Amino acid sequence: MKLLGAMLILIAGTLIGFQQAARFADRPKQIRMLVHALQRLETEIGYGHTPLPEALERTAHATEEPVAAMLNETALLLAQAEGLTFQQCWEKAIKLRWKETSLRPSEQGVLLRLGSTLGISDKEDQMKHLRLAVMQLQAEEETARDDQRRYEKMWKSLGALLAVLIIILMV
Repeated sequence: MKLLGAMLILIAGTLIGFQQAARFADRPKQIRMLVHALQRLETEIGYGHTPLPEALERTAHATEEPVAAMLNETALLLAQAEGLTFQQCWEKAIKLRWKETSLRPSEQGVLLRLGSTLGISDKEDQMKHLRLAVMQLQAEEETARDDQRRYEKMWKSLGALLAVLIIILMV
């Protein structure tokens, strides 16, 4: 019975470690998805002359989850309107869908600042702010890659080692 319990603890600890490591691996991928989505949004606004709600929907269809969920949520909130500005819809969608991502508050800050300029300025100004957000996110992606290299292996090992420690303490 003790052996079975020890195996379950070891498996659980290892899985927790791998789950934490996966969050470090997912973050650069999701930032990259976000960068591609913002670049596509810039193209839709600047060259396609697409209205913002439609541009968000098109960009969401070409983007993977969880980034697509944020864009779809914003488009949905804009369609429902209810007297909300674009910035309010953008912030609400980001905060609602943020838990589904592996992103950090620094990336959220970039997106929230972007939301305050989209939809209220001319096309050129919106494109400029989208490019600025892309540059900021690319810098965050470099940081995320450094974190991934530094912490991914550590969490994989740490989960198993903590489980072994718990087993030793129990025996």
